[in-house]
Amino acid sequence: MDDLDFTRPAKSEIYNPAIARTCFETLGKAESLAQGATVFAENDAGDRMYLLLEGEVSLIHGKKTIDIVKAGEIFGELAAITRRPRTATAVARSLCRLISIDAGQFQLAIQATPEFALMLMSIMINRLRLTDAKLRLARDLPDWTGRDDSRVFDKSLLDELARAVPGRLPQRCPPENVIMREGDRGIFMYVVFQGRVAISIQSRIVDTIGPGGVFGEMALVDESPRAATAVAQNECMLLAINRSDFLALVKAKPAFTASLLKAIAERLATMTSHDSR
Repeated sequence: MDDLDFTRPAKSEIYNPAIARTCFETLGKAESLAQGATVFAENDAGDRMYLLLEGEVSLIHGKKTIDIVKAGEIFGELAAITRRPRTATAVARSLCRLISIDAGQFQLAIQATPEFALMLMSIMINRLRLTDAKLRLARDLPDWTGRDDSRVFDKSLLDELARAVPGRLPQRCPPENVIMREGDRGIFMYVVFQGRVAISIQSRIVDTIGPGGVFGEMALVDESPRAATAVAQNECMLLAINRSDFLALVKAKPAFTASLLKAIAERLATMTSHDSR
């Protein structure tokens, strides 16, 4: 269970504190906080994310410390990306120095420095995997099959993506075809153009993805084994995107990057809320 300890920093091979600091310092201004000061409170509205320069910050859900932020790390990004209320309270454990940027400045940052967006994806996916592992152990995985819309990309962006991946077009996938298997190495992520795809974990369907939706991106970002199995529920048209195409899209298509970041953040916020019931 030690590997699931959220009070240790979320590790990412992609994360580079120097890149994060440059992004924040270009757009924000450093400030100091006394020990015990509240950065933000659970359920508050807020659109700012923070980079901790010095000190430590506790993230507290209810009365439980769920994470400890160290110098060089980012926190508060979920509310800035999703515009949802805060899922935790952030309190300075010591004298701290930090920089914050708002949602608009964040959009400027990912356009100017695509590597920053990729780092945030990697951090959130690491947290998703940790939360997923905890919920698997508790046999309490959330069920998203009843949600109204799994769309990540609108039609205009879908059309752009179909043209943006050289030499590859959306391909037909017959009903009941297994597209990827839990535990396999991830080579592609998939964008759904037509049809629906069932996502299952440990043989239980937990989500269905329709047109404009995406799946398989977690293994593509962090190059870890697949977290789920995907099976076509009916005839589908899917665009397969490999890692080099994905990295090129992150650099060249800010709308693709922003939409995918929001989808990952929404999923993490939902799973964190489910885990904290």
